[in-house]
Amino acid sequence: MKKTDVLISGAGVVGMTLAYALAKYGLKVCIVDALDVSKTLNNKFDGRAYAISYAPYTMLKTLGLWEQIGAEAQPIDEIHVTDGNSPVFLHFDKDELGDGPLGQMVEVRHIRTGLFEAINSVKNITLMAPDKIVSTENKDRFVEILLDGGAKISASLVVGAEGRSSALRQQNDIRIRKWDYKQTAIVTTVEHELDHQGIAHEKFFPSGPFAILPLKDLKSSIVWCEEPERASAILKLSERAFNSELKKKFGDFLGDVKSLGQRWSYPLTMQLADEYIRERFCLIGDAVHGIHPIAGQGFNLGLRDIAALTEVLVDAKRLGGDIGAEFVLERYVHWRRTDNNMLALGMDGLTRLFSNNNPVITIARRAGIAAVEELPPVKNFFMKHARGTVGKLPKLLQGQSL
Repeated sequence: MKKTDVLISGAGVVGMTLAYALAKYGLKVCIVDALDVSKTLNNKFDGRAYAISYAPYTMLKTLGLWEQIGAEAQPIDEIHVTDGNSPVFLHFDKDELGDGPLGQMVEVRHIRTGLFEAINSVKNITLMAPDKIVSTENKDRFVEILLDGGAKISASLVVGAEGRSSALRQQNDIRIRKWDYKQTAIVTTVEHELDHQGIAHEKFFPSGPFAILPLKDLKSSIVWCEEPERASAILKLSERAFNSELKKKFGDFLGDVKSLGQRWSYPLTMQLADEYIRERFCLIGDAVHGIHPIAGQGFNLGLRDIAALTEVLVDAKRLGGDIGAEFVLERYVHWRRTDNNMLALGMDGLTRLFSNNNPVITIARRAGIAAVEELPPVKNFFMKHARGTVGKLPKLLQGQSL
């Protein structure tokens, strides 16, 4: 039977980052995934790009991972927020805080490729894929895991990092509360004539937000939210017709714009797990919280989970404790639950506020945008929360090694 400290189910961006962080500080890690991870690294598997905020970016640099995933990163220097085509807007500028970009845009394919190379360079990480967990059985001070391929593994802790449809979450009878926004996000990469100057744009329409997120060179990632039926119709359009519809939303401020061809779609929901842990088991990332991409905070929440869980487990290991003990895992839960729930509910409130055409609410929110724009302390408050620099931060998010 193979022995490991932590078994992570799910070799997505959260699972691989957690594995690398734990292994860096001496823990032995095994990752199991049903997919052949090497076949998920191309530009056809996932067309999204993530906005990595300041504190998680600091953590990735501290871990030594940024060099692996950030070569093609585009800094976000400014953010413009508008309500539809209203002349009223909210403007966030990195110079208002003075300590670097507001975030970094990185295409998911680059993150996955960099993480895959990183975990394969570390001797105390074992990747078992494609394979899947058939059963788990709690023993005295460890969990016995049986894989579909026949392997047996003993681990002090099992982590569910399988995303929103986590099988281990269901097997551990952890319920979720779920909201359907009745929106579909259309994702594509576009090229445009003029330089975006590192500015991200978020335009809010009754049908859902439309985000223009800067990438390297004259390219941007588009997250275009529409009602499901309209989104389905848009996705079926010819390239010429699709670009015509795109320009109506995009505008002409960056000159001519066109999609680079590939399109993806994602149904938009929010879900929160009632509990984070069971005996020798915990959830992390989208397996425990899935939020609307309205402010690009989903992956950042997962990275903040990683910072807290890594510190908790490394501290317990160094003290000679049991890393799968309930009181150890409860420390992780107490550190993360409030932050995750507050941000998820905050994004939910923003989505509901902007995704409607009630004239009274429209007037009120535009007045709110104008008011915040004129109040620098309030703007700074929002920027600090978006950058993940508020509250009691784990050491990695502060740039401190464990």
